[in-house]
Amino acid sequence: MQDKPVSNAPAPAAGTAPGTPVQTQVKPVIPAAAAKRANASVIGMIIALAVSIAAFLPIVLMNPAPKSDGFRPDINVSAVAQNAADVAGFTPVAPNPGDTYSPNYARWESGAESGVPTWEVGYLTPKESFIGLAQTARANPTWLVQQVENAPVTGKRNAGGLDWELRDSGKGKKSMVLVHRGTTVVLTGAAQLDEFSVLAAAVVESLNSNPPATVSPSAVPSS
Repeated sequence: MQDKPVSNAPAPAAGTAPGTPVQTQVKPVIPAAAAKRANASVIGMIIALAVSIAAFLPIVLMNPAPKSDGFRPDINVSAVAQNAADVAGFTPVAPNPGDTYSPNYARWESGAESGVPTWEVGYLTPKESFIGLAQTARANPTWLVQQVENAPVTGKRNAGGLDWELRDSGKGKKSMVLVHRGTTVVLTGAAQLDEFSVLAAAVVESLNSNPPATVSPSAVPSS
């Protein structure tokens, strides 16, 4: 009895008709020289990147980003106040508390929502805090409560030779309120009282240099 030769060919898959040639998968083989060239290219790119970083790093370290106190817009409060005077019915205050106080906005609000047209100015203080100024000739209790954020009266504070009403909720923000020469001025913010006093004194100086406001009784909204 003769031995049957052993075949190394893979068995046909199930369902394959007899006699159908069996296809085997061929794995591509990268020649050693090509693989070496590919690796050399990758290593070259890494070396080039490292050289570039090493070349620019000293330049970056020798030229650090300039320190900045933040963007401070150039607001001419006096000029904006003069423009607003035509519609305000009074000359809005343009306090000048010194170069260490920086105004970051000045605007006239028509009062479309509150019914109280208001002159508004914001100041950044020397200690990097904030005080907002609001002035109107048509103040009412509702408007005042909104401006002081419902803070209760806690006393008085003299600034610019006048007694201002001091309101403090004990939650960081405080307000100083003054009724003088026909308008109501409210200062509100989280700044310290000494910074409030400097701005308040400048407000009084501006108020006294402007003509008093005159508003007809029919123009004053009811409380």
